[in-house]
Amino acid sequence: MSQAFFVGDQVKVASLPKYLKTAEPMPMLRPPDLIELNEEGVIIDRRPGNYWVVRFRRGTFLIESQYLQK
Repeated sequence: MSQAFFVGDQVKVASLPKYLKTAEPMPMLRPPDLIELNEEGVIIDRRPGNYWVVRFRRGTFLIESQYLQK
């Protein structure tokens, strides 16, 4: 299930990762309960390794594309 994402796209959380990584200069691991299943966010940037920077209402996180859907 490969989807093409672009900066500015509105995405939903398709499944929750085991943890979240903040999108800060010094990233921290956070519990996954900061976002909810089907919560919507906006893609801000793309990072190496199939990661996307997504802004949700409770923060901006690095999330792999396997956990997102358009």
